[in-house]
Amino acid sequence: MNPLFAPFHARRQRLLDTLTARGGGVAIIPTAVEVARNRDTHYPFRPDSYFHYLSGFPEPEAVLVLVAGDTPRSLLFCRDKSIEREIWDGFRYGPDAAADEFGFDDAFPVGELDAQLSTLLANQPAVYFALGHDTAWDKRLVDTLNQVREQVRTGITAPASVQDLHAVLDEMRLIKDAHEVLTMRRAAAISDVGHRRAMQVTRPGLHEYEVEAELLHAFRQGGAQSPAYPSIVAGGANACVLHYVSNAGCLADGELLLIDAGCELDGYASDITRTFPVNGRFSGPQRDVYQLVLAAQQAAIDATAPGVGWNAPHDTAVAVLAQGMLDLGLLTGTLDGVLESGDYRRFYMHRTGHWLGLDVHDAGDYKRDGDWRPLREGMTLTVEPGCYIRPADDVPEAFWNIGIRIEDDVLVTTDGCDILSAATPKSIDDIEALMRDARP
Repeated sequence: MNPLFAPFHARRQRLLDTLTARGGGVAIIPTAVEVARNRDTHYPFRPDSYFHYLSGFPEPEAVLVLVAGDTPRSLLFCRDKSIEREIWDGFRYGPDAAADEFGFDDAFPVGELDAQLSTLLANQPAVYFALGHDTAWDKRLVDTLNQVREQVRTGITAPASVQDLHAVLDEMRLIKDAHEVLTMRRAAAISDVGHRRAMQVTRPGLHEYEVEAELLHAFRQGGAQSPAYPSIVAGGANACVLHYVSNAGCLADGELLLIDAGCELDGYASDITRTFPVNGRFSGPQRDVYQLVLAAQQAAIDATAPGVGWNAPHDTAVAVLAQGMLDLGLLTGTLDGVLESGDYRRFYMHRTGHWLGLDVHDAGDYKRDGDWRPLREGMTLTVEPGCYIRPADDVPEAFWNIGIRIEDDVLVTTDGCDILSAATPKSIDDIEALMRDARP
């Protein structure tokens, strides 16, 4: 086995141990399907996150089968080696090389899967699979189970239950291993370069897509395979649209630019947001709102530690934001009243973070048995408060169209947290100095 793929082998073994402890069974994990973009052109292929987490195998048309029990096995079904197809589409491992390189116990041509699956499921107590995510695969599994049931008179028994594999894997994916943390640090470092480039090149008169191009350049130059999600490059009023992605506007003097962008490196996402002035200098009202959001983020980061409930950083950020909205004259009343009524949601309408990992909104429940899940060492999440002020008769005009979000990637540690994206400038002085030094 190539040592590069040892972490994936270790995860497969952990899952096999878990399923064995639950009585054994067979887990089936297909990769993603290739999707046509138009006519004979496909979207770039990306493996399914669960499949990648356990295998590291990059090719389409592949299925991982894990057999848990007294004799655990890890099997891969993949495309045949084909020199002819490699001329057109590039390198293929083929079953033999895939087994050797990635540490599977055995590998077979994917065309043999249906014939082997009924044998693999025979006399097994359970099947672990993600029902409801792919109707074609749901039917395939049901058909295979029926084939096994038809053999009952020969003494073969079919699995008695179909268990949700994602529920098991989500618990594993919530706690990042050393390999995952290292990859996420690298992804954050690459994204940092992109955000710095964006700050340095931004000028009045540029289009948002021109700044986006700087991000994409930095991501690919740094070795990332793609953006982790459609980049948000939102100037002026566009920053008050939470999922703005058209990136077609022209940047104006005196406006802010909000950039929510991160690269994907070896399957793992970075997710960073910075907001800065198009002309390199914050105005007074912009500075006031920015400092408020920055203070809310720092309070939320300070509240991020093992044993703390998931919602504690959000509640902490909301309290800071709500008080600031009162102080700035955006809201009236008392802090307790604003928090109880939810009036602050007019200017802050989203959560303060989400899990981060193979998916930008990563796997894992936020509540267990009705209670917020406690944070644990090894969890990775974002901390991203914001404030979005649209024009209104009861809002001071100086604050109109100010949209600010500040987001970092955070790893929970033994006694607090580590900001993976800490290198990306976010203080007013650091941002203004970086932009000033980049100008001729």
